[in-house]
Amino acid sequence: MSLVHSTPVTGDPLCGALMVQGTTSDAGKSTLVAGLCRLFARQGVSVAPFKPQNMALNSAVTLDGGEIGRAQALQAIACGLAPHTDFNPVLLKPSSDTSAQVIIHGKALSTLEAKAFFGPQSQGYKTMALAAVMQSYTRLQQQYSLVVTEGAGSPAEINLRQGDIANMGFAEEADCPVIIIADIDKGGVFAHLVGTLALLSPSEQARVKGFVINRFRGDISLLQSGIDWLEAYTQKPVLGVLPYLHDLHLDAEDALIDNPQSTLSTPLSASQRLSVLVLVYPRISNHTDFDPLRLHPHIDFHYVTMQSMAQASEWPAADLVILPGSKNVRADLAFVREQGWDLALKKHLRYGGKVIGICGGYQMLGEWIDDPLGIEDNVGCSTGLGLLPITTVLTASKTLTQVRGHLRLQGQQVEFSGYEIHCGESSLTENITQPLSIEQYADQPMSVTKLDGMVSNDQQILATYVHGLFDHPAACQLILLWAGLESRHAIDINQIREQQLNRLADVLEAHLDMNTLKGIIS
Repeated sequence: MSLVHSTPVTGDPLCGALMVQGTTSDAGKSTLVAGLCRLFARQGVSVAPFKPQNMALNSAVTLDGGEIGRAQALQAIACGLAPHTDFNPVLLKPSSDTSAQVIIHGKALSTLEAKAFFGPQSQGYKTMALAAVMQSYTRLQQQYSLVVTEGAGSPAEINLRQGDIANMGFAEEADCPVIIIADIDKGGVFAHLVGTLALLSPSEQARVKGFVINRFRGDISLLQSGIDWLEAYTQKPVLGVLPYLHDLHLDAEDALIDNPQSTLSTPLSASQRLSVLVLVYPRISNHTDFDPLRLHPHIDFHYVTMQSMAQASEWPAADLVILPGSKNVRADLAFVREQGWDLALKKHLRYGGKVIGICGGYQMLGEWIDDPLGIEDNVGCSTGLGLLPITTVLTASKTLTQVRGHLRLQGQQVEFSGYEIHCGESSLTENITQPLSIEQYADQPMSVTKLDGMVSNDQQILATYVHGLFDHPAACQLILLWAGLESRHAIDINQIREQQLNRLADVLEAHLDMNTLKGIIS
């Protein structure tokens, strides 16, 4: 397999490996790895990110036509690299509470391939998955001076220790030093660190070289006695205490983050402000699509969840409602109906509101969705919301590609870029305006332009298979104009991401014992 990574820098001042594990999910592993990657890249180190096994519904499409976790794509950007499948060789995408799609080296396994991994005749998941993990890790070691690896969840999950490839199972196989990060903001940080260490085997305990305490607020001197006790009790150093970073805007691996507090000092007119709701179903995917809207100072952005609607009789007033992507479209469509959101959506349209459907949300807006092979769940066919003239059949082959082209709306045309990631193939049942023309897949220009998406005849519904449209400022601004926002203010999420990565790297450089950390790596 040929790599599309950038050429490593020669004469690196640092060479080795490091793994970041956490006491819990959301302890800060992804963020710490991203910050370290940016910090070392700025120092001239040829560094690459790695996560052996990830479970997430937010994913990214790589230039080599694969699929990896969104956090690893962010970490690649932090390194100045194009996302590649080797950065996350095993990705699990839950489609229900008891099943998940297995993606190895960027490609979803077929049913037969999955049985080879999990079935009674298999050699065991750990054996096969670990082989895929080590293939990728070895390639990265050969190309880069430093590989910074992120663990998953906690290494102390007793029920998951056998067959582990995500935490200490990998670290032992790769002979990689480990640091453990814990979130003090949730409380119990010393119990988390000591308890995690205590549940590891002697060899794994020896592999842990230090701790990082994350999200601290207040006077650091009040924590010093606890740090002294922890270091004396474990005989391992605390490498740093990281402050709580307010308004850190980076791509989330899974967590839904609602609208930040507005910073506008003057009230806006109706034409200068847009209210946006995004429906949250159980298997929502790629909700990072909406970060540019969530951060837009002229948008009142909110997620609609079953919990948020528990005490409400109807949705809050909105100009725009968005149906996002889904990992299990038919089950999530059934959920939408169970909540009565289908009726609320039609009422929203009757009152002149706008609707956008992206990927799975696009499919839901059509006439029916057929899953004859049981690709996402049980075999069957579901009636759609009947708002767009399309029918969809889920297929075994999965579209995974980065795209470029032009978007035409409101009599205007702008460039866009994004990515497609879906199993469905949709067909029009009548002629309708298709606003997107795709002219390039990844780095390969096309001889014939492909049309995508549709705009309803009444101009109230816009739908597309393309993720990431809002990341492109010109495309985002045109879509918001179509939705009713006359403001010319544009958010460049890529610029924000760069600013935040550098901010994070600055904080790590100031608050971590970098000399000790480099000694651990080397």
